[in-house]
Amino acid sequence: MTQNESQQSNVDCPSDSSADTAGVKKDSGLLRSSGVVGFFTMLSRIMGLARDVVFARVIGADAFADVFFVAFKIPNFFRRLFAEGAFAQAFVPVLGEYREQGSQAAVRGLIDRVSGTLGLTLLLFTLVIVLAAPVMAAIFAPSWFMDDPLKFSATTEMLRITFPYLLFISMTGVAGGILNSYDRFAVPAFTPILLNVSLICAALFAAPLFEQPAFALAWGVLIAGIVQLVFQLPFLHRIHMLPQPIIDWHDSGVRKILVLMAPAIFGVSVSQINLLLDTMLATFLPTGSVSWLYYSDRLSELPLGVFGVAVATVILPNLSRHHASESTKEYSQTLDWALKMILLIAVPAAVALTLLAEPILVTLFYYGDVMTARDMAMASLSLRAYAIGLIAFMLIKVLAPGFFARQDMRTPVRIGVIAMVSNMVLNVLFVLPLHFYWQIGHVGLASATSVSAFLNAILLFWFLRKQRIYVPTGQWRRFLIQLVIAVAVMFAALIMLSTELGLLQSEVWQQGNWFQRISGISVACTAGLLVYILVLFVLGFRPADLRGPAKATSRGQ
Repeated sequence: MTQNESQQSNVDCPSDSSADTAGVKKDSGLLRSSGVVGFFTMLSRIMGLARDVVFARVIGADAFADVFFVAFKIPNFFRRLFAEGAFAQAFVPVLGEYREQGSQAAVRGLIDRVSGTLGLTLLLFTLVIVLAAPVMAAIFAPSWFMDDPLKFSATTEMLRITFPYLLFISMTGVAGGILNSYDRFAVPAFTPILLNVSLICAALFAAPLFEQPAFALAWGVLIAGIVQLVFQLPFLHRIHMLPQPIIDWHDSGVRKILVLMAPAIFGVSVSQINLLLDTMLATFLPTGSVSWLYYSDRLSELPLGVFGVAVATVILPNLSRHHASESTKEYSQTLDWALKMILLIAVPAAVALTLLAEPILVTLFYYGDVMTARDMAMASLSLRAYAIGLIAFMLIKVLAPGFFARQDMRTPVRIGVIAMVSNMVLNVLFVLPLHFYWQIGHVGLASATSVSAFLNAILLFWFLRKQRIYVPTGQWRRFLIQLVIAVAVMFAALIMLSTELGLLQSEVWQQGNWFQRISGISVACTAGLLVYILVLFVLGFRPADLRGPAKATSRGQ
């Protein structure tokens, strides 16, 4: 390792000091690591919002916008199964186990064989889906297959362009998993920015060259997958972990990961499966329903992606190392810290999104030529439904790793199946009356997803407590009192300020220019955040309370 590399911060490269080899660093790095991931994820989400603003201008919420969102969601769904979901939750603990044994050759052998075997599997799977695109389009958009030949044909065509993205982004996930295992969180967190840059460029520069602009975005998706993979390779080379793919189905490490992946596909991706079911059912609803759900889901994912994913990304390798070293107390303390961090962000974010749903959507996406006032009203309803479930979505992100780090896939799978079945039942119970009586069936889809997410989170928490994997500290009562009072005061302040600024009067707000909208929303959100922080401080909450437990390190560096 070069001198420059050895001088990097512990977020990027753990030191080889004696403190590390003891298994635990003297000073906690969880908060710092989460901050690094959160910072780059925040940049990515801001770019994602900019991307969606461009989408609203270029494709709006018309028929071809619905087609693109379906064609993009299908490979994105499988990406979260292969790259961010089942694979990551199975690969990182096994890799941590190999590192704990201290054999660098064994670690490299595992990485080579996993990348080769997974790469071949994904290549074959991608080829099959590209050839069978009409079948896949019929499965995920059945109403278009039966009633709308133009939409169905466009979905099939677009899916053949977007689906190979899965191969490249999943291999990017392998690279990211390796880097995260070596505490190099910044690079994987930065990588999604490249997707947004690619799609923005496709919308602004390539879309005018196409008869249907949405097809330019499909090509942008494919290019983004290639760029993201190539971007991470030099960083793997720097830590001497650049894979040399070997196809070996009989390797014990590969077989162990495959065994763990099978149930984890359900356990970690229940929320994504539910969202995909929403999209399928939305194709039966009026034109625009898919787009309304897309724009509202994107906004609800902003705090989820910035904070929920950041904390989950950091704790998984740490939990895996604590489990490998049989540090049960530190394992529980890590979960305890993660839960508090999530609630500290999720609760005020959910309240603010529920209150300011329509003004935020109008500020970002309302453009009279392609997005209408009705689109904004409909999207705001589903955003409020998603916002209610935001707390549960974020809790799942940190509760599930509590099982995966222990290589226990069965428990979250059972819970995931229960939540998924519940979501299906709730879809019917919510969508039918809302669609036939008020023509807002898409709100029923979002509501069912949120309720099932709460069921998922509650069951995960209950089993962690029942198995005594997680034992809460004695500070929870004080923390919850501080949280509830701070959120209540923030909510009151937001109502008063929003009324004063006219944010809650949709007709007035829609008539303002872009600068007036963005400045009004910025003032309201900033003031709400400051009030929230101030009240927490007055109630005795201090920066020291954010400090996490000791950060685990591997004995095998």
